[in-house]
Amino acid sequence: MDWYLMVWRKYAEFDGRSRRTELWMFTLINILVLIALAVLGGVGLAINQDYGGVLFIPLAVYYLASIIPNLAVSVRRLHDTGKSGWLLLLFIVLGIIPVVGFISGIVQLVFMCTDSDPGVNEYGPSPKYSDLAGMAAGYGGFTSMGLGAAPAPFVDLSAGNSMGYCRNCGAGLPAGSRFCSGCGAQR
Repeated sequence: MDWYLMVWRKYAEFDGRSRRTELWMFTLINILVLIALAVLGGVGLAINQDYGGVLFIPLAVYYLASIIPNLAVSVRRLHDTGKSGWLLLLFIVLGIIPVVGFISGIVQLVFMCTDSDPGVNEYGPSPKYSDLAGMAAGYGGFTSMGLGAAPAPFVDLSAGNSMGYCRNCGAGLPAGSRFCSGCGAQR
């Protein structure tokens, strides 16, 4: 339920990243609420055909209110996989065309099911791998210290600054340090 409420708290927040769990839990609970409200409207019609349709009003209000958070969480999910949120608009437009819409729906489903980009991408730190985001994103998490993995190369992205950045996880590296404090990779 926290995942569902998190989307409502970020009602129209189209920047940042969202995990798969956030998207799919919101989608699941959203569908269940829509079904419950549709059943309520159907029961109202079964009881009184003249005025029972008024019980469909909560369904319409909820549906309209959930459009923006649904778009926002979908855009943030695309950001989490390293893709632009404008791609969602393309999927919506292509969804109008019969055969192309079916194919674009499958592609959209694949993108929504794709795992998160670890570390930091152009849309911010990973919500799933926040311990890998390192100091560059404001986190100082600890990881498995790179056991079983080859040491990652380091790149100095700072112009005139004494701090470099780990290419593996994006953590800031003080000048002269031999190890990344974010992922443990050796320089």
